[in-house]
Amino acid sequence: MSNSSSIEWTEATWNPTTGCTKISTGCKNCYAEKLSNRLNLMGVKKYKNNFKFTEQPQDLELPLTWKKSKKVFVNSMSDLFHEDARMEYIGSCFNVMLKGNHHVYQVLTKRPDTMSEFSKFFENYFGDVIPSHIWMGTSVENGDSKWRIDALRQVRCHTRFLSIEPLLGSMGKLDLTDIDWVIVGGESGAKFRPVKKEWIVDIIKQCKKQKVAVFFKQWGGFRPKSGGRTLNGRTYDQYPKIIDVENILKEVEYDEKEFAKFCHLKIKSKQKSHLVNI
Repeated sequence: MSNSSSIEWTEATWNPTTGCTKISTGCKNCYAEKLSNRLNLMGVKKYKNNFKFTEQPQDLELPLTWKKSKKVFVNSMSDLFHEDARMEYIGSCFNVMLKGNHHVYQVLTKRPDTMSEFSKFFENYFGDVIPSHIWMGTSVENGDSKWRIDALRQVRCHTRFLSIEPLLGSMGKLDLTDIDWVIVGGESGAKFRPVKKEWIVDIIKQCKKQKVAVFFKQWGGFRPKSGGRTLNGRTYDQYPKIIDVENILKEVEYDEKEFAKFCHLKIKSKQKSHLVNI
C-alpha cells in the first residue's frame, strides 16, 4: 500500500487484500509473489501468510485518508476477484470506492468472469452500474487469454480497460468494442520473456483504428525500466476519456452482512432456476 507508485500508469496503490494463485502463463514470473515473500522475511505483518490470499480489513478505508485526488491501482499485490474472495468483502471495497469518489480506481483482474458476476450483484444492491470513476480491467497476455476481453464486456460498468502485460505473443485481431483503454508492455525480472516490436506496434495500430486510448508502459528487461518506454522515438501516454457521471451511489448505506445474504439468495435462486431447466 502506498500513496505514491513507480508504476507509470497509476499514482498510488491500495491493497485491501494480499496474495493470489497462478492461473495462466502470464503469472509465471509474478513480481507480487516474490515481493510478498521478501516482505514476509522482513517481518512485515501484513505478509505473514506469504502469497496466500488474505483479506486486509485494517487497510480497507486507506483511500479515504488521502485528501488529494489520485489514480489508485487496486490490488497491485493480489486479485480482488480471487476464488477465495468473499463477495461481501469485495462489496466493502467497492463501498470505499464509492465514498472516496475524489479518486479514480483502477481495478485489474485475471478473473473477469467473477468480476462480471459481482457487477450484477452490485447493480441489484446499489441500484445502478459501477460508476465511471471505478475503472474495471482485465489482464490479457496472449491469444489464449483473449476470452477475458469478452468476459470484461459483460461487466456492468462505465469504464473498461485491458492490461496487455506481460505481452507474451502476438495478440492477433482484437475486438475492442466497449473497451476504453489499453495498457501494453513487456515483462521484467531476472527470467523475463522478451517482447517483439511487431506485437506492440500491431496492438497500437488496432487501438488507433478503433479509437481506443493506449498506454505503452515498458519494453521490459532485467528491470522494469531497462528497455525504456519509447517506441519509434515517441511515448504513448494516453488515458481514457471518461464521461463524468454523478455518483448517486455515494449516499447508499452499505451493510456487509446484508450484502452477503443478498448474494447468497441470488446464487441460490440462480441454481434453482438452473435445476428447473435441466
